[in-house]
Amino acid sequence: MAATRWHASPRPTAPTTADVDTGEIRVPLELFSVDRSQGDIELVLTRAEAEALSAKLCYHLNRTRPCGRAPRVSGRV
Repeated sequence: MAATRWHASPRPTAPTTADVDTGEIRVPLELFSVDRSQGDIELVLTRAEAEALSAKLCYHLNRTRPCGRAPRVSGRV
């Protein structure tokens, strides 16, 4: 049986939100198998996890200059 190639992409029309009480960050994603949408899901992170992910992404996307602060998310989940 061949492995299915899954990937996720941010949903551009759904904003990332944060719960100010718990520090939880929710990133809305759409799951794909190859190029067919399989549905929506939320990536749920703690504030520390979100900051670490942001730092790693910034490093890998922009190795030539220092990264600024992670963008602030607002709202309540």
